[in-house]
Amino acid sequence: MSELVTARIRATAARLTLPHLAANLGEFVSRADDTQMGYLDFLDMVLEEEQAIKEERRIRHALRVSGMPHHKTIEDFDFSYQPDLDVRKVRDLGTVAYAEARANAAFLGPPGVGKTHLAVALAVAACRTGYSVYFTTMDDMVRQLRSADAIGKLTSKLKVYTRPQVLVLVLDEVGYLPLAREEANLVFQVISKRYERGSILLTSNKAFSEWGQVFGDEVLATAILNRLLHHCEVIAINGPSYRLKNRMEAVEAEIAAAG
Repeated sequence: MSELVTARIRATAARLTLPHLAANLGEFVSRADDTQMGYLDFLDMVLEEEQAIKEERRIRHALRVSGMPHHKTIEDFDFSYQPDLDVRKVRDLGTVAYAEARANAAFLGPPGVGKTHLAVALAVAACRTGYSVYFTTMDDMVRQLRSADAIGKLTSKLKVYTRPQVLVLVLDEVGYLPLAREEANLVFQVISKRYERGSILLTSNKAFSEWGQVFGDEVLATAILNRLLHHCEVIAINGPSYRLKNRMEAVEAEIAAAG
């Protein structure tokens, strides 16, 4: 291949935003020569690799902007430590059908049992499938919305939580004091605006019967739950704490090393 043609192909590839082709043209040609590849096979190889790299770049960007604290998957979850957990139900959610249906999923249980891991794992799967995802704690969301409301930018800030197709909402971090009515109303606005328009992956260490105390208003809590639970898969996890297990293993290792 002449240098003139090579330069022209690289320039065209760059204009068509095919950077992998532009950067690796020589390697592609060598691989085609080595295997005596046909024209269609050569074109298929180039386009397939370019698409794969673009898709991986998209996924990395989507995961980065999602704000998730980690990117653990369902495969990373130790189901043997939570034998009462319905594995099939979790794996069914992992197909991301919930996001397509704009339905919700709620993981309930005490701290440390893996609720956030599973919620994030479902969000990661959604991200890889092409859905937009955003992660937040209830405390941080309320704080952000309250600050925006104070300066007249509530409508704009609400879009941060209503625009993504999947919202991961961690209720575990809510303080011990109930939310003020104005704060609870901000949560209601988010839930209401997302109702049947986008999915919520919720984690909570509070039973739904306790939400009246959390939101400081039984009527408002009921209105929130009506919208949240209308299309929702509820999964209770009542097993032992992973964090306690990991800590005990670390202590045992330290004792063994000291001995």
